[in-house]
Amino acid sequence: MKLENTGFKKFSITFTLISVLFLGSCDTLSQLSKSLDLGTPTDSEINSGLKQALEYGTSYASDRLSKEDGYLGNLAIKIVFPEEAQKVEKTLRSIGLGSLCDQVITSINRAAEDAAIEAKPIFVAAIKDMSIADVKNILLGSDNAATKYFESKTTTSLEGKFNPIIESSLTKVGATKYWGEVIGRYNKIPLMTPIEADLSKYVTQKAIDGLFYEIAKEELKIRENAAARSTLLLQKVFGYADKAGE
Repeated sequence: MKLENTGFKKFSITFTLISVLFLGSCDTLSQLSKSLDLGTPTDSEINSGLKQALEYGTSYASDRLSKEDGYLGNLAIKIVFPEEAQKVEKTLRSIGLGSLCDQVITSINRAAEDAAIEAKPIFVAAIKDMSIADVKNILLGSDNAATKYFESKTTTSLEGKFNPIIESSLTKVGATKYWGEVIGRYNKIPLMTPIEADLSKYVTQKAIDGLFYEIAKEELKIRENAAARSTLLLQKVFGYADKAGE
């Protein structure tokens, strides 16, 4: 009887664990994953794990934004008229030229989407150049430590890569034409102060801002959501960071 009871208890424990793993909610799985102690990672594991996570996060953000409506369909980063030209938009819409304004907005977002894919090799190069000290500072730093690192290390390269692509794309999708027409019509309205805005420079900056916004979201996801840590290495490295921050 004792052997049967022991066997039944083992079966019950096993069944309970399976139930938790396969029937539990995502929150339960996340909490369970965070509670696992996989030990202290070596410097090599920290280096590999963090770089793996950063390469995935930056590539995913770049790929997503390069798709049609990657910018236009994302209200958080959708590119609208420059601040100094918003009175232009308001005035033109008030006189029945709303469709022209919409064409401008669509075309400048398409230009940003054309450029976004070019960010991937720039981020990969920045990740490869990280020292172990950089890696540890990012891992144990603030929730946006990686994003801030990328901003400091890649912004100049991104501007250099994005600007000519955006200039070409603005012409290709008609943004330059629409923008010239918008500004031209506005500047002809009596008593209005003429407006001059560098469209390609503005779109380039907003495209980069949107890219970093998406990267920050990916960074936060892997820091806060244990279920997003898809490998044992990531679980070990970020589990160590969780405990270090407690």
